Amino acid sequence: MRIEITDLPVAYRQPDERQFWRKLGRALAHIPFAEDLVAAWYCAKDPATPMRVRALLWGAVAYFILPMDLVPDYLVGLGFTDDAAVIAMVMSLLGRYVAPVHRAAAKARIEALRSRS
Repeated sequence: MRIEITDLPVAYRQPDERQFWRKLGRALAHIPFAEDLVAAWYCAKDPATPMRVRALLWGAVAYFILPMDLVPDYLVGLGFTDDAAVIAMVMSLLGRYVAPVHRAAAKARIEALRSRS
């Protein structure tokens, strides 16, 4: 039996894509971990990434999107520290699954978002 993303509990499913890009666009100037976050997004979307890795990456991305987290994002200087810690931890554990193609796509998307600002 093969498990699909749709079979996973809601907490491990792909977060809303529009919400992700909207929040990233607003926060881009304040987060130094944007490339890792977007690379995690692309890695999680890649069907070649193992399911357990995809689930953990989606969890980290969802933590960034969720408005309620350990340190509220609106606190200047502190708001994204918990998000950065979650992304750093996940990337240190699962970074080997993030391929150069994921990083290249992330870099291109970040550059495109910055050029629109």
